[in-house]
Amino acid sequence: MNSVQSLTDIENATRYFKAPENLLRVGGKVKSISAGAYSVVGLSRHVGLGDFVELSRNGELHPGEVVHVGPDEIIVCPLHSENPAHIGDQVFKRGSFKIRPDVSWCGRTINALAQPIDGGPSLTMGMNEMPLEAQAPASMTRSRISDAIHTGIRVVDVFAPICQGQRMGIFAGSGVGKSTMLSMFAKTADFDRAVIALVGERGREVREFIEETMGENMAKSVVVVATSDESPILRKMAPLTAMAIAESFRDKGENVLLIVDSLTRYAHALREIGVASGEPPVARGYPASVFTAMPRLLERAGPGADASGSITALVSILIDGDNHNDPIADNARGILDGHLVLDRALADEGRYPPVDPLSSISRLARKAWKGDEELLVNRIKALIHRYEETKDLRLIGGYRPGTDADLDMAVTQVPVIYENLRQTPSDPPSQDSFGELAEAMKAAAMANAPDNQVRRPG
Repeated sequence: MNSVQSLTDIENATRYFKAPENLLRVGGKVKSISAGAYSVVGLSRHVGLGDFVELSRNGELHPGEVVHVGPDEIIVCPLHSENPAHIGDQVFKRGSFKIRPDVSWCGRTINALAQPIDGGPSLTMGMNEMPLEAQAPASMTRSRISDAIHTGIRVVDVFAPICQGQRMGIFAGSGVGKSTMLSMFAKTADFDRAVIALVGERGREVREFIEETMGENMAKSVVVVATSDESPILRKMAPLTAMAIAESFRDKGENVLLIVDSLTRYAHALREIGVASGEPPVARGYPASVFTAMPRLLERAGPGADASGSITALVSILIDGDNHNDPIADNARGILDGHLVLDRALADEGRYPPVDPLSSISRLARKAWKGDEELLVNRIKALIHRYEETKDLRLIGGYRPGTDADLDMAVTQVPVIYENLRQTPSDPPSQDSFGELAEAMKAAAMANAPDNQVRRPG
């Protein structure tokens, strides 16, 4: 049954929703309630997917998002973890959710609703409204990617270099070092702005990340947080809010770094919402809408139109059970412009960052390598491959120096390469990754050369 309500009854409604166009509001009533959602009759003809509604109870309004629309009823997921609905409660359409980012948001920590959570003053609203769900720029209007980024992370700059506007994934199992790796990227100086979405993050780590990891870079960064105990709607909204903020900076001609940690938790939130709305699972419990939403989000990153800036996206992907054929990981690999694979075995050896240089790929590496750098990288990869494939042979004493020149070189050079690639977040960024690696390899070659081949000074 439809009902109406005066605006005077909704004075505490959040200002981030688009205001209604008239003084009367069409509403419905709660019909049924489940753990993470409730159904409403009377609003099917007045709302669409993604619209927000407000449930009125005891003089308070509780927002929620429409996740299913049927001929007679709709299904709503509340924005907050608790479900306040009771049978017969009135529910009113509120409209679409939009934010108005401003450059003054830099240095602030906000939630998925673009509300400050750092104890600071209220946010200043910008001039332009940005919808959370937006279309990616048209393919033929986007500028081409050409400029390389100096991250200062040696293993990345050498084996999988990144360019402005690239979308890169960090694939790893739990506890291998994804967040630590992202914290190293957050210190990169080659960006005008940084927007960081912490999705499903542990609450205790948020302040630690901001105060210890970001440091001075926080002045040009916006952090969007949705912790693991928040509702799936807010966990789904966090990367969308971050993307909208990044797009607003990009449209002003700035080069933006967007970090999403993690895309997997975003997919988990979508799965919870899909299950609540009655979607059938199609792949390991994930409904089809998950695999539609992921490319829609990731395609919004990248270079903008010729007159605008770019969004360089770094997203972490949790490999469930270290299975790299997990549906989310498999789907993300096909969308992203490259991937860094973090190997648990390397982390167990104490090699950080534990990036596997043979499995990691950047599809735009040739735009970043200069001169003979590509030849050098291919040669190094060949040495590493030879070194690793003969590991068992060397352990049982089957290796004899002098019988295979390539293997001899691999045995002397690869340990030096591995040592050179070691780097922790507390280490200073590398200023010349290729130069430092070349010097280390040259010194190893000189140290292992026969005495009559060593060139002495003078």
